[in-house]
Amino acid sequence: MSDLEHYYRVLELEPGATLDEVNQAYKDLVFVWHPDRIPKDNLRLQQKAQDKLKAINEAREKLRSLKTKHQTTHHSPPPKQEKPSQTTSYYSTPPKQEKPSQTTQKPPKQNSDLSGKDYSRANLSNKDLSGRNLSYANLSGANLSDTFMHKVNLRGANLSEANLFRANLLLADLREANLRAANLIGADLSGADLRGADLTGARIRSGERLLVKLVGTNLAGAIMPDGSIYQ
Repeated sequence: MSDLEHYYRVLELEPGATLDEVNQAYKDLVFVWHPDRIPKDNLRLQQKAQDKLKAINEAREKLRSLKTKHQTTHHSPPPKQEKPSQTTSYYSTPPKQEKPSQTTQKPPKQNSDLSGKDYSRANLSNKDLSGRNLSYANLSGANLSDTFMHKVNLRGANLSEANLFRANLLLADLREANLRAANLIGADLSGADLRGADLTGARIRSGERLLVKLVGTNLAGAIMPDGSIYQ
């Protein structure tokens, strides 16, 4: 079995599945294998869930990278070629040829620096913001449900009352971020840096059950939903 076939099998997909299908399969499997859905005292299943999530994340990243590269390579139209003139006049001045440009303009790259931008109340559901710089951006009340924000920089960002339901915030920088009254149910904050963040009134539980993934999360000095400071 090739590596590509293996990644599709990990996500329970047929080879050749679309990027949308890959993303949806990833979300479904992360939800199924979320460690917080497994009893804490069942160490065997907890370890199995961790291994599953690691494989799921790797498969999604590899397939997304391959498909993005494929689209970039094959979706660019070939340069238009001018047809040669059918007749030549010996008494007419030949058409003036344009000199080739000294510089070749490349298509603008996707801007990763969105620091300080205003996205309050914006609908960013299901968007891929992985690796973007959104430090000190205003995302208050924004819909970020099911959004991919792997390694995103949200330091000092205003996420008050934002909907982060099932958002992927793996290894995100959320230092000093304002998460007051945000909905974090189902969010994955594994390895995220939440030092000094304000989570006052944030939704992280259903009854007594914690529904946010916080494996390896740095919460030093963070204000917890109940107003206490995490030590």
